[in-house]
Amino acid sequence: MNLPTEFLERMKLMLGDEYEKFTACYNEPALRGIRLNTLKCDIETLKKSIPFDITPSPFSQFSYYVKADDKFGDLSAHHAGMFYSQEPSASSAVTVLNPQKGDKVLDLCAAPGGKSTQIAAMLMGEGLLWSNEIVKERANILLSNIERMGVKNAVVSTCHPQKLCSELQGYFDKVLVDAPCSGEGMFRRDEIAVKEWSIAHVKACAVRQLSILNSAAVAVKQGGVLVYSTCTFSKEENEEVVELFLKENQDFKLDKTYVNFGRAACDDSFLRIFPTDGGEGHFVSRLTRVSEKLCKLASKNSQKKNDMENMAEELYNKLFKTKLESRIVSLNNKLYIIPNDMPNVVMAGIIRVGVEFGEIRGNRIEPSHSLFMSEQAKNCNNIVDFAPEDFSLHKFLSGEEIDVDMSGYTAVAVNGVITGFGKASNGRLKNKYPKGLRLRR
Repeated sequence: MNLPTEFLERMKLMLGDEYEKFTACYNEPALRGIRLNTLKCDIETLKKSIPFDITPSPFSQFSYYVKADDKFGDLSAHHAGMFYSQEPSASSAVTVLNPQKGDKVLDLCAAPGGKSTQIAAMLMGEGLLWSNEIVKERANILLSNIERMGVKNAVVSTCHPQKLCSELQGYFDKVLVDAPCSGEGMFRRDEIAVKEWSIAHVKACAVRQLSILNSAAVAVKQGGVLVYSTCTFSKEENEEVVELFLKENQDFKLDKTYVNFGRAACDDSFLRIFPTDGGEGHFVSRLTRVSEKLCKLASKNSQKKNDMENMAEELYNKLFKTKLESRIVSLNNKLYIIPNDMPNVVMAGIIRVGVEFGEIRGNRIEPSHSLFMSEQAKNCNNIVDFAPEDFSLHKFLSGEEIDVDMSGYTAVAVNGVITGFGKASNGRLKNKYPKGLRLRR
């Protein structure tokens, strides 16, 4: 690989005796990995649903190395949200963040969704995940991945960080800033990052990163955690950004990362991962707010249900065996299941709150793909389950009708994990799998 000379000179100064071992990695292919989505399945189900072997990686308890050349996107297990395709060390930042069940967590630079969906799995369906991406096109990709992975308790927005965090000041237990960077750690995977690299670009990224980090700080509650991470090596974008942040925000202190992978720097307060450490390239730091940050927000108050919301709840009870624990609200001819911990805030830039339940069509409701993706197969009143190699499953994922011995709205699963739904009548299932997700013929 033809790497920039100035980049190599900087890395030689940084790595010393390890420099030759580091450069030798660039003659090897980039590492590939996947992360188990525990919201949808367990490891045994995943293993029997994929055509390749996996071995554990050290960066999270649900991350695995993969030695496979094929693309994963066409696999039925991928369509069902059993796993997220993720470079192994990319899971390190969320491991350091360490979300707990019931936490309120903000992922401020969230697209395409790898770290957000990792956070969601660790929240175990409780608390709140707020995933933000300022670029609208990337925010739509983020939303698609959150739906595929069956996340119920998320808000997806496309807001400027400063505006968002000022509206939500002091609200979050944990905040992640996986900041846009020069991408030095991704050079084996991204030729564009190599071509765009320059010292000027590194310095410009550092200015933007400090601005985002200062915005994020406002949203952290007293005692809350702020994790800053990048996928680059430069000190300007890493240690120096954190040091400048601490000078400007003396109500934060630097914590240890408390992990056993990568390599520690600055008395265990900074974590670095190089290709020689079994990943690609990451930097992670963990900070805690030690002063009070008042939050004036409360959760949304329940209001009287309208007729359509009552109708939606009746439909939910026909589709699923479980009791609905969250409120359904109607907005612009659509219905949504709202997270219980949704704050009482109204702002531009929110593109989804919770799970889209369905669309109002006259005097009836058409349930949505995301509704079924957020449910467990065992909770469905009507379901057909296929093995990964079953041709009927391939036909369904391609958008075709299939034969079923059912009637009414019916979930479609692979190895007991929902991947979509249809409406059955007269022995046939009318396909409701979204066109944009279907297998290409």
